[in-house]
Amino acid sequence: MNALAGRNALITGGLGFIGSHLARRLVDEGAEVTLVDSLIPEYGGNMFNVAAIADRVHINISDVRDEHGMRYLIQGHDLLFNLAGQTGHLDSMTDPETDLEINCRAQLAILETCRKYNPEIQIVFASTRQIYGRPAYLPVDEKHLVRPVDVNGINKAAGEAYHILYNDVYGIRSCALRLTNTYGPHMRICDARQTFLGIWVRRILEGQPFEVWEGQQLRDFTYVDDAVDAFLAAAQDERANGKTFNLGGTEVISLHDVAELLVKVNGGGSYETKSFPAERKRIDIGDYYSDGAAIKAAIGWEPKVSLEVGLARTLEFYRTNLNRYV
Repeated sequence: MNALAGRNALITGGLGFIGSHLARRLVDEGAEVTLVDSLIPEYGGNMFNVAAIADRVHINISDVRDEHGMRYLIQGHDLLFNLAGQTGHLDSMTDPETDLEINCRAQLAILETCRKYNPEIQIVFASTRQIYGRPAYLPVDEKHLVRPVDVNGINKAAGEAYHILYNDVYGIRSCALRLTNTYGPHMRICDARQTFLGIWVRRILEGQPFEVWEGQQLRDFTYVDDAVDAFLAAAQDERANGKTFNLGGTEVISLHDVAELLVKVNGGGSYETKSFPAERKRIDIGDYYSDGAAIKAAIGWEPKVSLEVGLARTLEFYRTNLNRYV
């Protein structure tokens, strides 16, 4: 990580869940860090996420849809961690135009700005496993067809494709990491826009039962520190350029067993098993878990934090800071 010292890093979505963790790691490694975030309430930005490093980073409250603002911000930076996005799958179905503006059009504008004003920048784009849709086989590798089941998946797939295109055609060094169920301290817990685990954590700490929809679906989960390791590794390894990689977790587990584990780690709590709400069932992907062989072979990343340990760390954080996130 010594290669990060003194480098100028820009993080879009920098006041959000993963962006704030990434900011702390970069600051600790001696990088100069600028955070861009719109602080739109639905998207997860929270000033408390960076309270411990607020005097060591530059914070710009701006929207990635503002092309003129982004033109100014991108210049002079060595690294761009492009994490800003609309993450709500149901939101993308009820307001598809906003999802298109943020997850697709804004991404193309950012890349055009890089091409014109900072072609030497290195970019790591936060993509999503949602672009695969309902898996045709498991585990899902990067050769799987891209066939999203919602508007969010379509727009994220387009944003990812733009990054790889600009790498291949214009030499704007870019790669994409397909995130899956990333969780940990600082994640959004006031609702399920970011991950259903957030609302589960909130409910169990408030002494309320949480809902498990059906529960037999298989998933893998990535603890946030592992995800940050992947972003930093990809930003520093030329072998990642032009590639898309799955991120996954240390184990495959049913949602029912995740609920049981959460109750166990918390030392108590309860949940109710219910049928999927109709609007959610239409865009559910069924079972999903990742094949992470490609990123391990290319740049040596693999997840390290078990789900049980990650949940324990997450609950510990929110027991102290719940009021900052609800």
